[in-house]
Amino acid sequence: MNSAGLLLDAFGRIREAVHAAVEGLDEEELAARTDPDANSIAWLVWHLTRIQDDHLAGAFGTEQLWRSDGWRDRFGLPFPPAATGYGHTSAQVGSVRAGAALLLGYHDAVHDRTASLLAPVTDADLDRVVDTAWDPPVTLGVRLVSVIADDLQHAGQAGYVRGLVERRDG
Repeated sequence: MNSAGLLLDAFGRIREAVHAAVEGLDEEELAARTDPDANSIAWLVWHLTRIQDDHLAGAFGTEQLWRSDGWRDRFGLPFPPAATGYGHTSAQVGSVRAGAALLLGYHDAVHDRTASLLAPVTDADLDRVVDTAWDPPVTLGVRLVSVIADDLQHAGQAGYVRGLVERRDG
């Protein structure tokens, strides 16, 4: 397996976990919060997808699908265009309401874009600096591992919340 294959496998696992957390739930279940300040499945999936969209677009010099493909308008959230969910208040988390088709549609579009960006990546590409705002500067490899780690954590949280919602509703 080469670097691109390894990365594609990792992002594919994120997609599988997102689908497992979302499929079959209605908008109310997706917006359910286990505590007034807890994250909902809808917010977790929206946020992890926004991070992937934002960070990969930045690393590869492309536009975010959030803006270029109209996902921002489809979601209709009360946030600035660049919002990814980082630093959101409890009220902002609660304002993310979306159905499964919308959440999965955006996630799948970002996943497909991610796969097309990663397919030609070589080992040498992973050393390319993509963000000089940090010390040391962030390479493509470090950025991709960061996105994978963050997305898998949030997808796992969404799966956990799903279990609690199903237990409550069951």
